Amino acid sequence: MIYPLLRPLLAPLDTETAHRLAVAGLKAWPLGGSNRTDGPLATTVAGLAFPNPLGMAAGFDKDAEVPDALLGVGFGFAEVGSITPLPQAGNPKPRLFRLEEDRGVINRMGFNNGGAEAAVARLARRAGRPGIVGINIGANKDSSDRIADYATLARLMAPLASYLAVNISSPNTPGLRALQDEAALTGLLDAVIAARGTAGPPVFLKVAPDLEPADIDAITRIAIERKLGALIVSNTTVSRPALHSVHAGETGGLSGAPLRDLAQQRLRDFRMASGGAIPLIGVGGIATAEDAWARIRAGASLVQLYSAMVFAGPGIARTITRGLERLMKRDGFTTIAAAVGTE
Repeated sequence: MIYPLLRPLLAPLDTETAHRLAVAGLKAWPLGGSNRTDGPLATTVAGLAFPNPLGMAAGFDKDAEVPDALLGVGFGFAEVGSITPLPQAGNPKPRLFRLEEDRGVINRMGFNNGGAEAAVARLARRAGRPGIVGINIGANKDSSDRIADYATLARLMAPLASYLAVNISSPNTPGLRALQDEAALTGLLDAVIAARGTAGPPVFLKVAPDLEPADIDAITRIAIERKLGALIVSNTTVSRPALHSVHAGETGGLSGAPLRDLAQQRLRDFRMASGGAIPLIGVGGIATAEDAWARIRAGASLVQLYSAMVFAGPGIARTITRGLERLMKRDGFTTIAAAVGTE
């Protein structure tokens, strides 16, 4: 309720400072989280029971500082990270830009985070709390063996994660997206799955929206063969639709409203390629209940957002989940799962 009053005070700040203040503010929020499986929006994906299908995407809580506060403001799950084995400062500042006129964000953060040791300590302290918290893992920029980085993180984070999200689709670490190539992806996933162990959490894979049809087919096939828990579609884009902001020319990954149509189409592409054989998580440009519902009807079992909260504040989670209940009833569905892929 107070965010509309605070936002004019945050707007003059550079975007990264405003983001740090938002994280600091959430540290004062009551801890949340729920194991409810009987609510109207409850759904099960990859063996995990979600109280509602709306999650916070990776990138907001890079160092796993406020996952329980995010659950407390109404998200059905929170994904922290990306976390790398060693601490890294990321790319030079400025590296995060609000596109006010376009309701979008450009970032070239570069996996800035405090490293695995610090994240493990924080996540261990939340042991026993309810709620689904995924851990998004990445590789250090200067690593000589990126596959080994992912395997190390899978081993460290598996006991602490509801699921592991393998991020090979950030455009801000040079060469990282090459791991989406068929041969590299096979080796990477085999290493992650082995390091996770047979009793570990499900493995999700986060992919880019800037893929060719052959890439989509290959990634889908490999994900199904490796029995991944889900595909997260999609990360930020390096493409540039028509933009109006003064920051439109900045390099980095574009997210928010300008990404919505591309991300929606890419979700449809993965749904067609998979035939529903693997769950999909829709992310990119979701800002309203209608956006989330369209992604679910197109084939997403779960949805995520981040950039929209920059403009709408943390109340967006409850606004969207209330809207999803209304839309589900309007269209005659009694469960979220029943609506998936019915576009």
